[in-house]
Amino acid sequence: MKNMILDKFNLKGKTALITGCSRGIGKAIALGLAEAGADIICLYRKKTKSKMFNAQINSLNKKLFSYQADLSNRDEIYGFIKLLMENDVKIDILVNNGGIIRRKNTIDYSDDDWDEVMEVNLNSQFIITREIGKQMLKRKNGKIIFIASVLSFQGGKKVPAYAASKGGIVQLVKSLSNEWARKGINVNAIAPGYIKTRLTKDLQMDKERNNAILNRIPAGRWGKPEDIVGAAVFLSSAAANYVNGAVIAVDGGWLGN
Repeated sequence: MKNMILDKFNLKGKTALITGCSRGIGKAIALGLAEAGADIICLYRKKTKSKMFNAQINSLNKKLFSYQADLSNRDEIYGFIKLLMENDVKIDILVNNGGIIRRKNTIDYSDDDWDEVMEVNLNSQFIITREIGKQMLKRKNGKIIFIASVLSFQGGKKVPAYAASKGGIVQLVKSLSNEWARKGINVNAIAPGYIKTRLTKDLQMDKERNNAILNRIPAGRWGKPEDIVGAAVFLSSAAANYVNGAVIAVDGGWLGN
């Protein structure tokens, strides 16, 4: 008997665009979606190509296309989108993962710090989603995933712009879902907890903060980038066709504690 439920998670024939996929969560999601059957478009900030990453995608017999754009630079973002349109690239799945963080006491937070975080974490994601969304709306089909955070719901410490941007992401998800759900576009978010990536290195190295974080996580450990993949594959697939405006926490139980 054909396994109908597993077929719904199959992404064969789909093309997924993932921003910020050179490492960490973005890279793990790219590999996971490729394993589920999707061809992959990676948007990098720098001209960085990993032979191992390319080999992993190729071993799955999936296509990998790489583009470069700095999400803090609108000219580069629009240049990237123009290339996609000129090459008639069809995006079935958009994963807005690229992001930055600046950790400082609020009184030491400069205008430039604030502006850069908001530009990368919120403004650029709106622009890319709006432009890719136009294409999806014409086809009346598409999956859009934002990477939010547990700080979409909590203030955190010494990260005012990051917390504000991630709070904005959740409201953007709800707004877009309200507008696009009836038009065949599923817009949702994943809210990772404390994940071991370069972005959280300072917290991992701070013994006091690290212990405080670990003591609060019911699962008893920091998350790994690979822990986010299951939710990403689900939200990218037909299995999530009736999931709209949701924020799925993948946090080891942090928000429930």
